[in-house]
Amino acid sequence: MSIEGILGRKLGMTQLFEADGTSVPVTVIEMPPSVVLQVKTKDADGYDAVQVGFGARKRVNSPLKGHLKGLGQFQYLRELRVDDIGKWEVGQKVGCEIFAPGDLVDVSGATKGRGFAGVMKRHGFHGGPKTHGQSDRARAAGSIGAGTSPGKVIKGMKMAGHMGTRQATVKNLKVVRSDPAKGVLMVRGAVPGGEGILVKVRRSSRGKAGK
Repeated sequence: MSIEGILGRKLGMTQLFEADGTSVPVTVIEMPPSVVLQVKTKDADGYDAVQVGFGARKRVNSPLKGHLKGLGQFQYLRELRVDDIGKWEVGQKVGCEIFAPGDLVDVSGATKGRGFAGVMKRHGFHGGPKTHGQSDRARAAGSIGAGTSPGKVIKGMKMAGHMGTRQATVKNLKVVRSDPAKGVLMVRGAVPGGEGILVKVRRSSRGKAGK
């Protein structure tokens, strides 16, 4: 049974120790089994995929309650591609058992929100000169374009604005430990977002570490 990945929740970072005493920084991802809520086929929907439910919430409205078919009250519903749609059915569960130590995975999640940020924090600008009486221009963006030609601000200009909470993916992270009994997956290195954020863990195209 092959599915592109599975959903989880980032718990935080810690370290493990190898037999020779080397410390390995790992991100701990909570991965209780997700439940298949809908099976989509190429004939009916144009592609093969399964919709899974993850997490829990207190209330759901009536239309969603009917869609969930009494399988639970899930906080997140996501679609995942599968290879053989015939092996999947509604109510089936899938968790971190699809990954084994040594596998390489790509982890996607929303980055930490930074609110409205200036150009120095958002884009790494150095700021203006500190001399010649420019005491109030140290962190300013500076010129954003000529007045006569082109007479407008060019699209894509690096300026102050909203920073963070964008989808980001870290590729080729090595699975250090997979514990289906506890619903926990540990991958080497850092993944996007803060603690408690929803992440999607997918199989890397590189397969296993060292290959």
